[in-house]
Amino acid sequence: MDLDALRFANFKLLDDAVEDWGRIVRNLKDVAEDAESGLHQAANKADWAGENSRVSKEFVGKTAGEFQDAHTQAQSIHAILSDTAGELKAYQKQLAAAIERGLKKNLTVTDTGKGTFTVTMNVHPDRAASGYTPPEHDEHDVTVLRDEVEKILSKATESDISAKTVLTALVDQTDYGSSDAVYKNRDSADAALKEADELAALAKKDPEELTPADFDKLNEGLKKYADDPLFAERFATGLGPEKTLEFWAGLNDPHKAAQLGQERVGQYDDLQRSLSLTLASASQSDSAAMTGWKSKMVSLGDHPVGGQTGPMGFQVMSNLMRAGDYDDGFLRSYGTALMATERKLTGDGEHPNMAWRRTGIAIGPRLNRMGDDSGSDPLSGYLRALTSSPDAATDFLSKDFLPKEGDRKEAVSNFTYLFEDREWPKEADLKGDDIHPGQNNLAMAMEAATTGHPAGELPTADTPAHNGQQAKLMASVVKSISDDPGRLTDHGYMSDSIGQMASEYLPDINRATTDVKPDAHSEQWQQIEKLFPVTGASAEMNHADVSRFLIAVGQNPEGYSAVEVAQKAYMANLMDHHLNPDLPVSQRYDASVEDTVKEISRRSAEIGGSLAIGRQEAVLGPAKEEDDAYNHAVSQWQNVANGVVGTGIGVGTSFVASPAAGAAAGGVAGTVSSVVLGELFQDVEGSKLEDSGLDSAKLWEDSRERNIALAQRAAVEAAKAHHLPDAGKVGGWAMDATQNGFNDASTNGRHMADDLETEIS
Repeated sequence: MDLDALRFANFKLLDDAVEDWGRIVRNLKDVAEDAESGLHQAANKADWAGENSRVSKEFVGKTAGEFQDAHTQAQSIHAILSDTAGELKAYQKQLAAAIERGLKKNLTVTDTGKGTFTVTMNVHPDRAASGYTPPEHDEHDVTVLRDEVEKILSKATESDISAKTVLTALVDQTDYGSSDAVYKNRDSADAALKEADELAALAKKDPEELTPADFDKLNEGLKKYADDPLFAERFATGLGPEKTLEFWAGLNDPHKAAQLGQERVGQYDDLQRSLSLTLASASQSDSAAMTGWKSKMVSLGDHPVGGQTGPMGFQVMSNLMRAGDYDDGFLRSYGTALMATERKLTGDGEHPNMAWRRTGIAIGPRLNRMGDDSGSDPLSGYLRALTSSPDAATDFLSKDFLPKEGDRKEAVSNFTYLFEDREWPKEADLKGDDIHPGQNNLAMAMEAATTGHPAGELPTADTPAHNGQQAKLMASVVKSISDDPGRLTDHGYMSDSIGQMASEYLPDINRATTDVKPDAHSEQWQQIEKLFPVTGASAEMNHADVSRFLIAVGQNPEGYSAVEVAQKAYMANLMDHHLNPDLPVSQRYDASVEDTVKEISRRSAEIGGSLAIGRQEAVLGPAKEEDDAYNHAVSQWQNVANGVVGTGIGVGTSFVASPAAGAAAGGVAGTVSSVVLGELFQDVEGSKLEDSGLDSAKLWEDSRERNIALAQRAAVEAAKAHHLPDAGKVGGWAMDATQNGFNDASTNGRHMADDLETEIS
């Protein structure tokens, strides 16, 4: 910065900019609050239908979020400009004071251009006015003034340049819209960028040269800044895609970083997690440098890292995708390239992929430190990334692995190949026990792909209604498990995800049990749509597939409990919905109160009976599952249920369908559901069966009686809530229909699931 530029700077324009941005911040705050309360929350409570449920509601939510991001970015820009203006004004004052002190010693500072200046004598004694004796100074005074001015200009230059760098980086984060990066001042943003440069330089070092101190600095820095967007983008692009792969592969290579590994291997999991989170955050950036990084990383996937004998790029990078929320576009491109390589290495799926199998503990780097598996199979880490990105998961699992061509009459999707056909590499934990990380991550990716929210979470009011692609995938899952229940029962660790998926498609499952064929022109089908309303797209499944699917899900305590609890909440919500006399005619099921209660109770009971058959098979069949494990799994849902039922969102399902449609009219559905679920959990605690007394009839009778009691309670509570004159009769209707529903389940089980080991009561 030139001396005169700072000395004579007029900060009015900068002050005006600061004031303007302050006004923008205040205005955007009001707009963001109005968008949240007036748009977003109102949209969540509205009764959406048809395309509006899929497109408009989601659009409103994203729009409200954009206003919040705009407010956040405006705050950051205002803080950075304000901070910079304050600093530059302070440096201007310091400069003026320094020059003034110099004049008192007959020294003047002169701008010589291009950031240079000179310190000279102000008035030579020989040219001084008559009678005037200039102040004396020595060489030390000249040096002190020069150094002081130089230091002030250096700091002002740094302030000016860093402000430009930070503001440019902030704006470059997104092609469109605003960044959600939050910075309270310029110094914090500048510090993040400088730290990113330092850590990228460290990570570029050869693994043999990394010291424990280097490792600690990387570990602490990445952990501190992993969620900082500017830091993440700067670190990733500064390190580059090739060096990113070489860093992680080299660090885990026992032949390269052996000494460091001996001292720090216990902290490798922390570094892997922080590095994954950092790269995930960086992937969200739309900067030109990061766009190039993502493209290059995909192209490096099928190339060896660190030499011809090194692991493939996919094997390394996939292990850096096990934490964080990666950009959907990057995940799609990466997944497409990954599966193209899988096809190549398996001969279009004809034989196992031997290239991605770990052949020994001491051979090659152990690329995964966040779990027991070695990380050799890149599909495991990639599928884990999809569990946090529902849209990308849906797209990936729906894409063709093998297209329709030649003798192949139908295309084979990635879902079909991975769930049905792929021979997954065997893995063992450090104790030697068999583990199944890839297939477990596949199940969680399926959960995200079909539900529209990250795996392991419950739907919220913001979760979009199921779209056609999600519903079609769910129908494929049900059909696949129906065709071969062993695809689930032989892999019980997948059941928690599959059960959660089923719990969020209960309206669709209930519809399937009616045996009414979907037909928009059929009056009978139109009534089924009203009886079991669905927001968004519906998964079309046939009755036999649903029965076999539910029996398979019921053979695992976690899968059983997810559907059992959700179905009871859904039944109670339906009772409240249809017994409400103020329900609009357009939504009303055209039947008497008696027939409505009976139909809801019977369908719910059939689902409960199918689950009971699965439970019976697990407890009395070859698996010899402990029955108490089922009671425990159901009771585990109690705290979750208490936290969500009151909002009108059921446990894993919503009031009127998938997966969230807002609170019930009149606000009583939460009360009805809470009462029913409270009785369910209380009943679980008091109905533990002694192992010695277990038999087919006892298990069946216990489940049937529990379902009868809960259906009666749901009907009575709903009738009372709406002050119906039939409140004294609805319990009997629910009891009769529940008995019939269990008989339906028993009959269907005999005819549709005759491959079961145990006798169906």
